Amino acid sequence: MDTKNNTEVKVLSILNEIKSNNTEDVPEVTKNTSGVAKQLNKKKKGNEIRGIPKSGRFWKSKKERFNSIVKTKGIRLGFEKKKVLCSELQKTKELSRQIVAQAQEREQARKERRRENLKRAEENKKKSEIVQVITNTKKLKRMKKKQLRFIEKRDTNKAL
Repeated sequence: MDTKNNTEVKVLSILNEIKSNNTEDVPEVTKNTSGVAKQLNKKKKGNEIRGIPKSGRFWKSKKERFNSIVKTKGIRLGFEKKKVLCSELQKTKELSRQIVAQAQEREQARKERRRENLKRAEENKKKSEIVQVITNTKKLKRMKKKQLRFIEKRDTNKAL
C-alpha cells in the first residue's frame, strides 16, 4: 500500500512542479480504480494526445462544443471597395432586368401575332364558305342524324 501512495505522491509533486514552472503545457492525470496514475496526457497546440478509449475505437476524435469553436469574422472591405461592388451589383441587376423585359416583350409580340393570324384565318374561312339557305323547315325533319350534324346556323344579314 505504501508503495502505491509513494508513487502517487511523487507523480503529484512532479505535476505541481510543472504547473508552477510552465502554465502552457499542463498534463492531465487520470487514475484507475486502484488509485495509481495510469496515463499522462500532454496538451499541445493544435492537437491533443489522448489515451486509448475504453470502447477500443481509436479513430474517434475528441468532440468539441460548438460554442468553443473559434470563428473568424473574415476580411473586411474598405468603404470605396464596398461602393464599387454595390454599384457593380446595381448595374448587373439593371442589365438582367432589361434582358428579362426584352424577352417578355418578344414573347408578348409573338402571342399577339399568333392571335391576329388565327383571327385572320377564321375570317378567311367564313368568307370562303359555301352557304345554302334552307327555307323549307320540313327538310330538316327528313334529314338523318349525320346530315344534321353538318348543319350550322349563320347570320346571313351582313353587318355594316
